[in-house]
Amino acid sequence: MPFLNFNSKKTIQIWDGVSGAFFHSDQLMFGYLTITKDTVVPEHQHHHEQWTHMIEGKFEFTINGDTQILLPGMVAHIPSNTPHSAKAITECKVIDCFFPVREDFVALEEK
Repeated sequence: MPFLNFNSKKTIQIWDGVSGAFFHSDQLMFGYLTITKDTVVPEHQHHHEQWTHMIEGKFEFTINGDTQILLPGMVAHIPSNTPHSAKAITECKVIDCFFPVREDFVALEEK
C-alpha cells in the first residue's frame, strides 16, 4: 500500500491523554498522535528508537535528563533504551516514528 489515510484509521488510546492512529511496515511504525493539555507521560524506556516531530502545540520533553520545550517544526530523537518523559503544556499533535515496530501498539489496535 503506497498511500494511506490517517483520517480513516482506527484511533487507539496509548495512555490517558494520548491517542492516535498508526501505520507500519515490517520494520517501521509511523503514528499521528493527539496529546491533551496537561497530560504527563511518565519516564519510561523501550528498545525502540523513536523520533517525535511536533506538528502543533507546546510539549516539554525530557530525554536522558535533558529537558527541552518542543514547538511546531522541532523534532526529538530518542535512542534505543534511553529514559524519557514528557508533559503537554498545550494540546499537542505529534508524529511519532518507531524502529522496530511497537508490537504493544499493534496489540492495542487489534483489541
